[in-house]
Amino acid sequence: MTLASARELMRSAAAAGTGLGAFNVIHLETAEALVSASERANLPVILQISQNCADYHGGLEPIGWATLAVARRAATPVAVHLDHAERPGLVDEAIQLGFRSVMFDGGKLPYEQNVEITADVAARARAAGVYIEAELGEVGGKDGAHAPGVRTDPYEARAFVEATGVDSLAVAVGSSHAMLDRSASLDIDLTARLKAALRGIGRTGADIPLVLHGSSGVADEVIVQAVRAGMTKINVSTHLNGFFTRAVRDTLAADEKLVDSRKYLSPAREAVAEEAARMLRLFALESA
Repeated sequence: MTLASARELMRSAAAAGTGLGAFNVIHLETAEALVSASERANLPVILQISQNCADYHGGLEPIGWATLAVARRAATPVAVHLDHAERPGLVDEAIQLGFRSVMFDGGKLPYEQNVEITADVAARARAAGVYIEAELGEVGGKDGAHAPGVRTDPYEARAFVEATGVDSLAVAVGSSHAMLDRSASLDIDLTARLKAALRGIGRTGADIPLVLHGSSGVADEVIVQAVRAGMTKINVSTHLNGFFTRAVRDTLAADEKLVDSRKYLSPAREAVAEEAARMLRLFALESA
């Protein structure tokens, strides 16, 4: 297939009232696992590359090209998205590489500065026909940059979208990045109020989809409640990383003479594919 449009995937999921899985790529093995998950579940997926991931690989281009190539070979709709870019220049680079969906994260900036920079970045994305996500409120846990406990105000969210022209909005409703357990408590009532506040204010009169960051720390049943209250894009990274790492540990522990990395990365890739496929079905409310 050709690369899927994140805009169309988001629009379709929002209209259906279902969730869309957006999973972070760490390296080639996770990109391959996530495409396999999409094909197993027969559901679309968004592959995300964060600023941290790009920096780890020495720049966006190597991991970006690899992920785009894997996505284009998928038998199901797969989109590629730049996640949590705090440098506007990285957004520009992603657009040049062929990303059709990007996120500028000004969530830790003062409100007025967040509006100013996000609006500028969004204008460039729109000119290139690229879908753009932004963040308002502070989702805890990301490299210590975000203070937990801050919630997105529905009135401020509406004003922010109107001022910036973004296509979707990551909001703070109680989740936190990098959680190793799934104990986060989401404000479901706030989610519903945010959904109502962003109804019909898109550039074509469409609703603005909500994005839940830090979903690794949220239990299945709570994610389902959030989707039913209006959350569309569900971001997951740490939870799937745990499946990968545990599988590597188990494989190496079973054979101390094993040195071929393919033989311990393959079971890890399989473990991520299975869990990601399960989560895609859950978010789509197929197994809720």
